[in-house]
Amino acid sequence: MKTDVILLRFGEIMLKGRNRARFENQIVQQIKRVLKPLPKAELLKESHGRMYIELNGERYEEAEKALGKVFGLLSFSPAVKAPPELAALQEAALAEMNRLPVKPKTFKVSVRRVNKQFPYDTYEMHRLLGGHILQHIEGLEVDVNDPEVELNVEIRNRESFVYSQRAPGPGGFPLGSNGKAMLMLSGGIDSPVAGYLAMKRGLRVEAVHFHSYPYTSERAKQKVIDLTRTLADYAGSIHLHLVPFTDIQTKLKESCRENLIITLMRRAMFRITERLAERRDAMAIVTGESLGQVASQTLANMNVIGRAAQLPVIRPLVTMDKLEIMPIAETIGTFPISILPYEDCCTLFVPKSPSTNPSLKVVERQEQWMEWLPEAIEEAVRNTELMLVKPEQTTDEDRLF
Repeated sequence: MKTDVILLRFGEIMLKGRNRARFENQIVQQIKRVLKPLPKAELLKESHGRMYIELNGERYEEAEKALGKVFGLLSFSPAVKAPPELAALQEAALAEMNRLPVKPKTFKVSVRRVNKQFPYDTYEMHRLLGGHILQHIEGLEVDVNDPEVELNVEIRNRESFVYSQRAPGPGGFPLGSNGKAMLMLSGGIDSPVAGYLAMKRGLRVEAVHFHSYPYTSERAKQKVIDLTRTLADYAGSIHLHLVPFTDIQTKLKESCRENLIITLMRRAMFRITERLAERRDAMAIVTGESLGQVASQTLANMNVIGRAAQLPVIRPLVTMDKLEIMPIAETIGTFPISILPYEDCCTLFVPKSPSTNPSLKVVERQEQWMEWLPEAIEEAVRNTELMLVKPEQTTDEDRLF
């Protein structure tokens, strides 16, 4: 009569308006993806739109871990399912109270009666369910204002649900519901967090990493692959573009003013990323820039650098500091990888006194003098390595293109 299920809740903004069907379809795909390791679990939809998962013997703890990586999922609850009959609901309510890990002293019953044909009204159900629980559990009292446990009962047409716990989901929008963007992924703390937050807002991302072999090592490259793999836990898979950047960096060092190297280098990166975006039908560039954090992230520098690209530049971390960014990195699992001591191309070519207030006209004039730059950018695009990174893989299993 009773089956353990998980009730799913989605953000209000996602489920309203003409886009509801599209959003639902995308989040259903993501839920089914994360449930693949739990083959018995089945995603179902009740007649009035309520989605839930029948566990069919699978462990709730495993499902809880998987659902924590589905963007667009606001919260979820382990529940008991029962037919819309009084005796069955009383038994389900008692079962839910008995399986609480800690016995409460106070509780209240909250009934939502979607099935208006059900013979008892909401007030009667509060009394009938609460009284049944009080008869069978000693030392328990009703507190409608501040209960330790709120027992929720949803009475629907074909089935009813009883639950008392609520686990938070990541929220946001379903992955891919707002298009695709290119994530400029370094080996640091910030850019993986920016990628996570971009995905949370419904963007499917492809990562772009610039390496300067032999100045940067294979370990630095593997570090970025591992960061991409961690982000892929939330997406199923992520394409990683590995851009050879040694030639451009060495020529910049030889031919331009030292204090402008970082600015010019970042503008070249934006141009390359935009070219890759054109290939991959992406509509924006995502960066891990945080206002004022380093010399290249002053407002003046971000203005000059950002003008190198025509696509919108999304900076999820722009107003955040490290104390806000690091806890997110720890939560999503990228922090221990990001702090590994393998340098990326940006840290190797930092001048002693980088410009914090560059002139756009001066930078553009400098680029005009560098006649080699357009062809070097094209060559970097041509020689970019494309890799499909999936969760929990070894490097040999990543597919190269």
